[in-house]
Amino acid sequence: MGSPVDVVVMAAGKGTRMKSSRPKVLHRIGGRALAQHVIDTAAGLSARSVVVITGHQAEAVEAGLIQPEALSRLQFVRQEPQLGTGHAVQQAMPVLPDDGVTLVLSGDVPLTEPGTLQALIERCGGRDMALLTLELPDPAGYGRVVRAPDGSVQAIVEHKDASPAQRDIREVYSGVMAVPTARLRQWLSQLGNDNAQGEYYLTDVVRMAVAAGETVQAYLITDEVQVAGVNSPVQLAALERAYQLRLAEGLMNQGVRLADPSRLDVRGQLQCGQDVEIDVNCVFEGKVQLGNGVRIGANCVVANVSIGDHTAIAPFTHIDGGNEGASVGQGAAIGPFSRLRPGAHLGNEVHVGNFVEIKNSTLADGAKANHLAYLGDATVGERVNYGAGAITANYDGANKHRTIIEADVHVGSNSVLVAPLTLGKGGTVGAGSVVTRGGEAGALTVTRARQVSIANWQRPQKKPKS
Repeated sequence: MGSPVDVVVMAAGKGTRMKSSRPKVLHRIGGRALAQHVIDTAAGLSARSVVVITGHQAEAVEAGLIQPEALSRLQFVRQEPQLGTGHAVQQAMPVLPDDGVTLVLSGDVPLTEPGTLQALIERCGGRDMALLTLELPDPAGYGRVVRAPDGSVQAIVEHKDASPAQRDIREVYSGVMAVPTARLRQWLSQLGNDNAQGEYYLTDVVRMAVAAGETVQAYLITDEVQVAGVNSPVQLAALERAYQLRLAEGLMNQGVRLADPSRLDVRGQLQCGQDVEIDVNCVFEGKVQLGNGVRIGANCVVANVSIGDHTAIAPFTHIDGGNEGASVGQGAAIGPFSRLRPGAHLGNEVHVGNFVEIKNSTLADGAKANHLAYLGDATVGERVNYGAGAITANYDGANKHRTIIEADVHVGSNSVLVAPLTLGKGGTVGAGSVVTRGGEAGALTVTRARQVSIANWQRPQKKPKS
């Protein structure tokens, strides 16, 4: 067994260039805060603990981050005032046991892959300092990694201090390191701030380790996205696209057909069965599960729902199950322009058409609501045909009430069902009826007034202008 890993996430900065009142590490990629991505990655490494260093708007940052189930412990420490990266990590040392390895990450660098970090930890081996480094085609402005003949790191040389030969080096330090905690504690206690900024720099511990004769390892990658940070809205948007493209490629490798991988947004967890097809400009939020053969039309928003095999979701449909969740059975047809809200549970071969809204209602197998209708707080039986313009009046101004429509009922167009009521099996509601009492099984319920026609009726005329 290797040494336990404790992760330190630096999230104290202000992020002035974001030009936002929101703390930088709470800006989102893929529907999650930047720092939440980092915490979730740490949980995937089976880290013993994660310590988040907060400072600017500390209360908001701490309230905005959650502990993943796979992580046993999430802690917060404060850096006040902010006196540099070395000073930040110093604040975490009192809660870090000496028997482990400290993995230092940045809360604004969200897309480092777990496999990369695991390789870095293995390079550390519980003995050596290990740095994650990156090879860039144009490393201008970055600190260069100078290696010894045996491949270990001799120094990190800032661009302004580098010789012409050192400036030809394309390997730069990413800001991610894994260090035996006991050694890191020793070096951090020796940090000074004798520099132009008057700050305590974490990179100084590299110099200390080399001076002490310690081995400093480097793990080199070439994927710049993995160590790219966010300092501006432009960078945030660029990383969002990189993140979405990575997800899209993963889905396509599983067999999902995407009409255009560059026009997909997943802001949560999306699980797909075989032969799923997704058209352009679709947004998936929360937890979404698509069964085999599901087709999602263009411009749909789908959130917190499970959709059964061979169901078709037509364009411009909005489904959001919220905290309660929603579900659609097999072989159903939903949309276009339909809206399913929390608590909507639809059975197999249900049809829901354009401009139909369903909330906190169940529709049994074969039920249909094809046009311009509202079903709220309703229980709808098998094979019910719910007419255009029909609504359930489920709210009396103070309380919600339920409508029960039993199997094989036909509800005529432009009807109002005033809850609470029950329509018996096989019954029919005449078009234009306002139903306030339940109908018996097999009965025709009609409440509209008798039609009257007045011959030769003249419409009112506008008075001439004076």
